[in-house]
Amino acid sequence: MVLKLIIFIHIIAATIWTGGHLTLAIGFLPKALSKNDFKIIENFESKFEPIGIPALLVLVATGIYMATVYTTNFYAFDFSDHHNKHIYIKLILLICTIVLAFHARFVLIPNRNLKPLSYHIILVTLLAVVFVFVGFSARSGGLI
Repeated sequence: MVLKLIIFIHIIAATIWTGGHLTLAIGFLPKALSKNDFKIIENFESKFEPIGIPALLVLVATGIYMATVYTTNFYAFDFSDHHNKHIYIKLILLICTIVLAFHARFVLIPNRNLKPLSYHIILVTLLAVVFVFVGFSARSGGLI
């Protein structure tokens, strides 16, 4: 029962994280680029971050818990194991997301570089969608 609750919480957090980035990339980014208005992105981020960052932290925490439940000999880097393979892919996606987030937060946003930030937004959104796909693949028996 606890595992099912953890999975449900993970899915809700993934919905918030991915949905927020899709909303940003599809709903706000085109308008910001067409008007060359960094403030549009800034306004969205100021409203999304209080729920988006906690959702990401919940994803990491619940993901770690599920990894301990589903993996066998995680540190052997055995890509032939179904769950290990999916978790390794998710870890790579997480590292990429974190690198992009730090670069955006400490380089692009302070310098108000909208065009390079737009590439980050698109990449983080694609990573979020791939995260969902990999999670679906893990739970559905494997598409990867």
